[in-house]
Amino acid sequence: MKKFNIRKVLDGLTSSSSSAAHTGAAKENDAVPESLQSEHFQLCKTVRHGFPHQPSSMAFDPVQKILAVGTLNGALRLFGRAGVECYCQHESGAAVIQLQFLINEGALVSALADDSLHLWNLRQKIPAILHSLKFNRERITYCHLPFQSKWLYIGTERGNIHIVNVESFTLSGYVIMWNKAIELSTKTHPGPVVHISDNPMDEGKLLIGFECGVVVLWDLKSKKADYRYNYDEAIHSVDWHHEGKQFVCSHSDGTLTTWNIRTPAKPTQIITPHGKQPKDGKKPEPCKPILKVEYKTTRAGDPFMVLSGGLSYDTVGRRACLTVMHGKSTAVLEMDFPIVDFLTLCETPYPNDFQEPYAVVVLLERDLVVIDLGQIGYPIFENPYPLSIHESPVTCCEYFADCPAELIPALYSVGSRQKRQGYSKKDWPINGGNWGQGTQSYPEIVITGHADGTIKFWDASALMLQVLYKLKTAKVFERARGKEEKANTDIVDEDPFAIQTLSWCPESRMLCVAGVSAHVIVYRFSKQEAAAANVQLLEVRMQCELSDTDSPDPGGEQTPTQASSVPPSPQEGDAPATASSQPSAGGNGSNPSSDGQRDNMPCLQVRSSPLKQSPGYQVELVVQLVWVGGEPPQPITSLAINSSYGLVVFGNSNGMAVVDYLQKTLLLNLGTSELHGASEPYQRQPCSPRKARQPSGALCDSSDGPNAAEERCKSPNSGSTSPCNSDDERKAKFIKKVKYKSRRFSKTVANDFARMSRKISSSNEHKLPLNMAAKDAFKLLYQWCRCLVSVTPQKWSNDNLPNSSHFSLLLSQVTVHPKITDCSLKGALCFPNPDSKDNSVSRSRSSSVTSIDRESREAVCAFCFCETSPRKSSDGVPGPCVLVGTSQGSVMLLAISLPPGDDQRLIQPVGISSCGTVARLKGGILTMALLDAAGAALPASYEPWYDPNASDEEKEKERSRWRRPASPPSSQEGHDSQFAVLCSEKQAKVVAMPSQTRVHKHNITESSFVLRADVVQMAAANCIACFCANGHIMTLSLPSLRPLLDVNYLPLTDMRIARTFCFSNLGQALYLTSPTEVQRITYSQETCDNLQEMLSELFTPVETPEAPNRGFFKGLFGGGAQSLDREDLFGETASGKASRSLAQHIPGPGNMEGMKGAASGVVGDLARARVALDERGQKLGELEERTAAMMSSAESFSKHAHDMMQKYKDKKWYQL
Repeated sequence: MKKFNIRKVLDGLTSSSSSAAHTGAAKENDAVPESLQSEHFQLCKTVRHGFPHQPSSMAFDPVQKILAVGTLNGALRLFGRAGVECYCQHESGAAVIQLQFLINEGALVSALADDSLHLWNLRQKIPAILHSLKFNRERITYCHLPFQSKWLYIGTERGNIHIVNVESFTLSGYVIMWNKAIELSTKTHPGPVVHISDNPMDEGKLLIGFECGVVVLWDLKSKKADYRYNYDEAIHSVDWHHEGKQFVCSHSDGTLTTWNIRTPAKPTQIITPHGKQPKDGKKPEPCKPILKVEYKTTRAGDPFMVLSGGLSYDTVGRRACLTVMHGKSTAVLEMDFPIVDFLTLCETPYPNDFQEPYAVVVLLERDLVVIDLGQIGYPIFENPYPLSIHESPVTCCEYFADCPAELIPALYSVGSRQKRQGYSKKDWPINGGNWGQGTQSYPEIVITGHADGTIKFWDASALMLQVLYKLKTAKVFERARGKEEKANTDIVDEDPFAIQTLSWCPESRMLCVAGVSAHVIVYRFSKQEAAAANVQLLEVRMQCELSDTDSPDPGGEQTPTQASSVPPSPQEGDAPATASSQPSAGGNGSNPSSDGQRDNMPCLQVRSSPLKQSPGYQVELVVQLVWVGGEPPQPITSLAINSSYGLVVFGNSNGMAVVDYLQKTLLLNLGTSELHGASEPYQRQPCSPRKARQPSGALCDSSDGPNAAEERCKSPNSGSTSPCNSDDERKAKFIKKVKYKSRRFSKTVANDFARMSRKISSSNEHKLPLNMAAKDAFKLLYQWCRCLVSVTPQKWSNDNLPNSSHFSLLLSQVTVHPKITDCSLKGALCFPNPDSKDNSVSRSRSSSVTSIDRESREAVCAFCFCETSPRKSSDGVPGPCVLVGTSQGSVMLLAISLPPGDDQRLIQPVGISSCGTVARLKGGILTMALLDAAGAALPASYEPWYDPNASDEEKEKERSRWRRPASPPSSQEGHDSQFAVLCSEKQAKVVAMPSQTRVHKHNITESSFVLRADVVQMAAANCIACFCANGHIMTLSLPSLRPLLDVNYLPLTDMRIARTFCFSNLGQALYLTSPTEVQRITYSQETCDNLQEMLSELFTPVETPEAPNRGFFKGLFGGGAQSLDREDLFGETASGKASRSLAQHIPGPGNMEGMKGAASGVVGDLARARVALDERGQKLGELEERTAAMMSSAESFSKHAHDMMQKYKDKKWYQL
């Protein structure tokens, strides 16, 4: 597995962008211990789950029981038993055209579209390439590796066949040229090689199939063709009978031809499986090509013939089929997707024995199916792999690590009842490999939302992925039966039930889901079936209304934000924005306005009939946003649920709403500007709802007269007014009409203004006359004003241009389209002063000019339930609150007032009050969290799970265990007791609470922006994990915001990654790397160190089955299989060396572990030779040392002998 080098930051070194705003707070924070260091972080990929994206080829090892799948982007996926998966990638990224296992050797050969061969070592947990061979002058079209052979046959596009030694990965000098294989009288090229196989009974005979329809039986020893078989139609595949006397070919006209090897003149049988047989004996009508055929024999019955394709041409629109012919019966099995490849699984790996097929593995474009051939009806096996992630496109994803231990068994118990029936009763046949022996034991859950409205819960523990439970949210709504019933869903052209975002509380098991059709569904978990009942519905009318109190006084001094009280419930006061707060039982009312526009209509129709809910997640409440004045509701951008408070909060570009799902009432419905407050220093200009595009020149509705406009502009509480006779009344009436018409200002005019502003700003470059550019702009503005009010203007000429004073009063009273604010309009249209001598038009340097073409509406994009003091004073008592983050970097605080006691919760209303803005950051807010004084995360309070459908006694027993986590200790006098962690697209801040003073600040990125940020737990501490659009993954310590990790991991190449990337606790993360695959990564050093133990093993020691017994008579008379010494034919001694320019050998990056793992078997011969050579050298060294010692000993002995001889040479024998 590839590890990424990281740029670690020295501990204690803070970035230049980090700063402390409050000296006292910073000194106090220095005492907060931080245990996380850079050494705790390391980024690497772990496993990949899901179906291989764009599969292209497949292979199976019948002894190891391992399946390999290659893809068009050069990826390899290997599958064994449930939980045994592996992912590999070719560096070139070329398509995998064919795979060949070295059966029971722990090795795999892959052939790519860039004419390269690669030998993979599968004996190690992370497979690696040992050798590569790149062809330079020939294109690879087909490969064949006989069982227990080290010589690989390579067919090319030119029709030649080369032979490769898989041990050394070098070419042999033995080559079969196409012009020698075909008849000399043939005048045309036979085409590419489409098939190579050796005779099961004679390894010296090689069957070669060419695309044109010619099949050649080649004698390897004599180097000539024994027989040639010709057919008029092109060949797609060939397969042998196990006795080696017959073979079957599939052709492009939908026919199957059976040939006897000794009668090449004509085929012994020609059949068209799906062709209509004429009665007059003529040739059947041609059918579609049979792309592949396999011929497998059985010992006790008729043979099996399995083929793909071959359907008649009159079956237009019919799905892909797999045909199984067994004896006189023919079964046609329809597939959901086109067939890429299929393999027949047999009991024996020997081709010269009865095959005894038991299953067929079918690789489809978007699925993998295994068919049981041993049962009647050919049922399929239940697939244990997580290949159904893409059953419907994934639209959102959430990752939860270290969940409650009882959660996975509970989800599995209700999900097991959803399994389909009719599967094969046998075990999954692809059962090779062993599970990893990792120490990671904490439960992990992944939740995926899909385009069809389904939500899937996955068990992701221990690097595995298994589906637990599937929830269909579309059951809540009525299904559109015709085109006329789809009118209400035109907010989304396709997939109106798609999941936009979700919020889940693992402890209470409460689930809240938001869909693209502006609907929110609250679910409660139950192990028992609920009685049929109508769906509880709450309709909310969210819009950003304008009022005179919305705009701050431009000339006044901005005062500090004061806590503004908000009516706690619709019954107690007038809501700031209209809402249908009374829950209804299923039906949706449609209230079209007087001018035919839709109003108070939801996008989807909730089912009116009672809904029967099975065990699992059951609907508690449905909240729908409705159309407002012909304008569809804006999509929901943020969502949160809290089970302890019984509240759901959601927001969009219009504002936010708080719903009490226990009382089924709407508590709060505010626009973003109302959240800021009238004297808010961070307030944004209020925006009118975006209107549908209208044609130019029809900006005003002719049916809306002055009286109608006046009536609509009246306050709901105002009485009848007197006739407007005075100038003041006319002026007031004029301003009201202008305000009303400004809300109906269409996007067309906004685009016209943006286009005109660019024209004016570029007038100097194009040398446009000032009067012409300015005149066009002013005429456009005049036409817009004329649509707003009915006045008779003075005609303007080229020399009589208006200046800014003509429009100052109008612009000060008019609130224009969201794309054009007052300042941006003035910046774009810089009115020239007629008294000024400088007639040039200068372009405003403010950012408002460039923001004309962008949507400037401030959306609510993040929520965080917490318990803190809503007041800035240090004597405040912590209480339930919710932090609200917007797309323009503002963070507001709302205080929640809950009724005292659980018995009053369902009776008394919940109070909500705004506490103003806490902080402001650059970019949209992504995540928020609360820390205590010691730097530990303060999770939101929750209630333990209880079964809502249990008996009253069990409910009371469960309710007695209800607890609400103790509130944080009240702040000491003069000290802050909490830290609020705020992270946006550009920067992160830590704010001391409740004083709301900034403690730390860190600019995360300047040139890019953060896509996903989460406050996660890591090594018993907390940090911020960020994923940026430029591909960097970073972590920051808390609360000091020290950089701990910065890795350039993956640049954003697809919005799918941005939509699905998510962090989790304990250093885990995942994202959707393709439409069908999930990639899991870790940024934990501990997990990276233990990854080898956690990964599964692909290769397990298994004895190769014994070869079939030849029998006494076959051995006596030579009727058995004949072996061939290929070394004598293909070795360098016999065939010589191959041309060096034909192919280039490239050593692979396989490490010593892989070489040691391959030390047994055919592939390990070379490794054993190297080891033996090292041992021989070591022994030679030891022998040399011993020889030197013996020589030294001999010299010493010789010296002593010479001295003794000199001593006694002159003495007589009797003198001794």
